[in-house]
Amino acid sequence: MSEKSSNSSGSDEDVDPESGHPVELGGVLSKWTNYIHGWQDRWVVLKNNTLSYYKSEDEREYGCRGSLCLSKAIITPHEFDECRIDISVNDSVWYLRAEDPKHRLRWIDSIELHKVESGYGSESSLRRHGSMLSLTSAASGFSATSTSSFKGHSLREKLAEMETFRDILCRQVDTLQKYFDGCADGVSKDEFQRDKVVEEDEDDFPTSTRPNGDCLHNNNGSKEKLFLPASPKGMNGIDFKGEAITFKATTAGILSTLSHCIELMVKREDSWQKRLDKELEKRRRVEDAYKSALSELKKKSHYGGPDYEEGPNSLINEEEFFDAVEAALDRQDKIEEQSEKVRIPRLTPVPPGDAYSVIGTHRFAKQVEDVVQNHMTYSLQDMGGDANWQLVVEEGEMKVYRREVEENGIVLDPLKATHAVKGVTGHELCHYFWDTDVRNDWETTIENFNVVETLSDNAVIVYQTHKRVWPASQRDVLYLSAIRKILATNENDPDTWLVCNFSVDHDNAQPTNRCIRAKINVAMICQTLVSPPEGNKEISRDNVLCKITYVANVNPGGWAPASVLRAVAKREYPKFLKRFTGYVQEKTSGKPILF
Repeated sequence: MSEKSSNSSGSDEDVDPESGHPVELGGVLSKWTNYIHGWQDRWVVLKNNTLSYYKSEDEREYGCRGSLCLSKAIITPHEFDECRIDISVNDSVWYLRAEDPKHRLRWIDSIELHKVESGYGSESSLRRHGSMLSLTSAASGFSATSTSSFKGHSLREKLAEMETFRDILCRQVDTLQKYFDGCADGVSKDEFQRDKVVEEDEDDFPTSTRPNGDCLHNNNGSKEKLFLPASPKGMNGIDFKGEAITFKATTAGILSTLSHCIELMVKREDSWQKRLDKELEKRRRVEDAYKSALSELKKKSHYGGPDYEEGPNSLINEEEFFDAVEAALDRQDKIEEQSEKVRIPRLTPVPPGDAYSVIGTHRFAKQVEDVVQNHMTYSLQDMGGDANWQLVVEEGEMKVYRREVEENGIVLDPLKATHAVKGVTGHELCHYFWDTDVRNDWETTIENFNVVETLSDNAVIVYQTHKRVWPASQRDVLYLSAIRKILATNENDPDTWLVCNFSVDHDNAQPTNRCIRAKINVAMICQTLVSPPEGNKEISRDNVLCKITYVANVNPGGWAPASVLRAVAKREYPKFLKRFTGYVQEKTSGKPILF
């Protein structure tokens, strides 16, 4: 896997020394695509706080195939897989795998660095958005003031502040009172000086009587008052002290009223707090329900992710695994039914039987002969009285037996089926079972296959991959397929036709991480029985009956639950036999009988 870091200065550090921003990081990571294609290599680029991926580095000019903003991304290193990173933003999840733990750590550090600089809480973010924060703070100050009474002890704090203000106001009033008293004393001194001036000048005025009876000073020197006593209601006779006392009492009354109102509000606050607590509890329950529903939704939306596929640390339980496999098989059955309606018949000549009775000379010839003899010895034995074999399916002439065997937790149950089909011969059945040219006409579980090597006219090495049945992992098989005709030693016994498929190794088909390599040893063994026709009539297909013995020993590998494997085998093997024999009957109908 290759990785590149680039910036304006050409440094390989994670932070550009000139700008202080994280540099671009690009490289190849494996990305989980879907349960059909699994992990695929993608060119991933980390730039400007955004993670993007392309199909390859050469296709960057065509645009990215997807991107994630890292501002709210959650980066989760996998618990078991040391090379894997899970990056989630809301309901979108990317599953990524690095080449090794060292590269994974490099990507995690770079992503976290970009996330810090993504505009949510970083120092540069505060600098960029300082004015907006100031406006927000100023605006929120008014709302904070209006809603502060709902914050527990704030009302009591306001009451204490009001008491402080009252003390200050009282001191101010006292100061004013002193000022007013000083003014009053000044007025009294002025009146005294005026009276003194009048006494000194009283001889200049004649004695006379005022209309109201008050007398003025006369020339005889008798002393009479010249001015009337000052009126307390005159301009210089305002009762400043009384006015100040009244102002102080009024102010105290206002403050007292405000204190009373605050006390009432404090009493009301207890009731409001209870209501608020109830609303908060309701909100908490709603939020919990929302989070639970969101979690379930995410679980379903990511149910096809790599954590839920077959594996040693799979998050899916056995019951869910079984339901998912059964649903996938049902979908395949529907697709198969539709494809049978549009299937185009393929004409393939059936070679004469003598070509298949010869033992080959290729490098696997001895191994083929040993497998053939083993099947002829043990596979045709009657199972009556053997308690190890269990009859699991019986449909008409078809019977399917199973013997439960497990090794290291892997199901290795041998299966054996017997069947009788009218109108076809053992030669015809084995030919269509072995011929790769018609394999896709009747075998619906294969995704693709190819002949790796042709060993002889009756032996080939075949590599095939089977369709993925999620959440089970995809399987592939590399096997040698040989067809043989075993001549009967007794003239009264029928000849036996046999196709054996058993696993081998080949340099041109090595195991890959994409599939789990299964091991097989399968045999289709057929014998043809002919009933004499009536009179001089020729033998027709109505007189032909083929006895079939099908045995399968399969090691599926992997981690699929045993109960699921057994249930699938019980369901699929009878369907396979009926589908295949029905196909051969359709292909040979109306054609000459080939013994």
